[in-house]
Amino acid sequence: MRLPKDSFEINKRKLLNAFPKDIKSDVKVVIDYLSDKNFDIHPTAQQEVILNGEHLIIPSRVYFDKPTDFKSDDLTKQQKKILNCIYLRHHNGFVRQRQLKELKDNTEYFVIPFIFQLLGEYVIEILYDIDEHINERTINNYVKFIRENERYWQQTESRMISYWNEYYRYPNFKRLNDYIGKRIFDMISQWVEVR
Repeated sequence: MRLPKDSFEINKRKLLNAFPKDIKSDVKVVIDYLSDKNFDIHPTAQQEVILNGEHLIIPSRVYFDKPTDFKSDDLTKQQKKILNCIYLRHHNGFVRQRQLKELKDNTEYFVIPFIFQLLGEYVIEILYDIDEHINERTINNYVKFIRENERYWQQTESRMISYWNEYYRYPNFKRLNDYIGKRIFDMISQWVEVR
């Protein structure tokens, strides 16, 4: 079933608001690419962040028909990164994990809010993949993002601890410091203090 045209326009605006102004033309191309798919965005769940002083609103969940692999040569590398970021908000954790792997070598700053949001979610396998993404080439972007979004950093850490307590504390990670999410937050915190 296709969404009504006005719903598509609302979702289009939501996706445009999730990315910086300087890449809006590429975001529009990606939205056109998605226009033949039946997609929807959660009407209220979203996260406001600051990126280079610009306010962005990242959807918490998007609902798509099953995404296909990128076989189209119509999208540039930049546009594929944007599409992967959108799929990082997909309702299916397997899709989020698959698209995260597509971004593992990425160093673009606009990608960080999408990956960062995954730190406060419950899929532990994704946390292990994020751990691989955070390295000498990307850490400065994380530090910069945290400094621009300190309250969100604290909220995300609290969510991570809540998920550890609910799903992973027993029997595998009785101590919070043994949990991959906590190790990631501690590693980033060290860098924030150093920089």
